[in-house]
Amino acid sequence: MGVKSLIARGSVLFSIGVFFALVLNLLQIQRQVTVFPPEVLASLFSSAWWIPPSCGTAAAVIGLLYPCLDEKLGEELMYKREWSSVMRCVAVFVGINHASAKIDFANNIQLSVSLAAMSIGLWWLFDRSRSGFGLGVGIAVLATFVTQLLVYNDVYRYTEPDFLFVRSWLPCVFFSGGVTMGNIGRQLATYDGDSSSTSQAKRD
Repeated sequence: MGVKSLIARGSVLFSIGVFFALVLNLLQIQRQVTVFPPEVLASLFSSAWWIPPSCGTAAAVIGLLYPCLDEKLGEELMYKREWSSVMRCVAVFVGINHASAKIDFANNIQLSVSLAAMSIGLWWLFDRSRSGFGLGVGIAVLATFVTQLLVYNDVYRYTEPDFLFVRSWLPCVFFSGGVTMGNIGRQLATYDGDSSSTSQAKRD
């Protein structure tokens, strides 16, 4: 039962990650925030073929890790376990991505500070756990490092890099994405608890 549940939740999270990758990466490409060589733009929505499965895998890992860590640490969460709250979190995350690609700021520092404030606000409104914040920061650091390596090796590039090879606001997007997928993973995990309670009641 436990393994089947993990596979089911992982599959849902993978699908959500793939969807986000296709839509949000398309937004970045349309605004020419990121530029790929012509030969790698050969899949759906003009996205490099490896981005959707990579993001889907990362989403599955993050979404499964968050509730697991909550349970290990015994941390009580401040947010309500409701899909309406999760959907609002997703909407804010999409808004942060939209702001990074479409809203024109005076300079990159102003944009980065604004997105950082929005990302912290997303965590405060929909998470507020220390484990969520720590994982979000870890995800942001690791994902930004991997992106730096990809850009350094000419897999793709940013049109106006201001933080080594990437944009300075990129960690904010990764942080908010980690928190968002964590919330989705936590919400999916509540069904395991409901199923366990039902099974226990039937045995009693």
